[in-house]
Amino acid sequence: MSGGEDFGAPHETAIAEQYETPVFITHYPTEIKAFYMKPDPNRPEVVLCADMIAPEGYGEIIGGSQRIDDPELMEERFQEHELSKEAYQWYLDLRKYGTVPHSGFGLGLERTVAWICGLDHVRETIPFPRLLYRLYP
Repeated sequence: MSGGEDFGAPHETAIAEQYETPVFITHYPTEIKAFYMKPDPNRPEVVLCADMIAPEGYGEIIGGSQRIDDPELMEERFQEHELSKEAYQWYLDLRKYGTVPHSGFGLGLERTVAWICGLDHVRETIPFPRLLYRLYP
């Protein structure tokens, strides 16, 4: 893997196999992450973000970042990512009329449960999994 690329499952597995506890990976390159992630003020080439990789091959279980709260920077990011200003005007308005510095994250609940319980596959944690002969709960 060369610099400037995002991690995939094989990369996460390679990292996780080196540790017995979860690992945080931070400060990904700005160019490969979502438009709303805030660049690090001291190093604008990376964003203020973090992924938590579970050991034993369970992969990423948490991903999060600080969000851009500056409307001008948000407009620049729209242009960089070739996003329609009209389609995202509501998002820009959130920044113009009352945003505060904030962050967000997502937790992969099924992966987290699989890791905690030591299950062989994440599908064992899904309450109503889709299977070959069962598409509906």
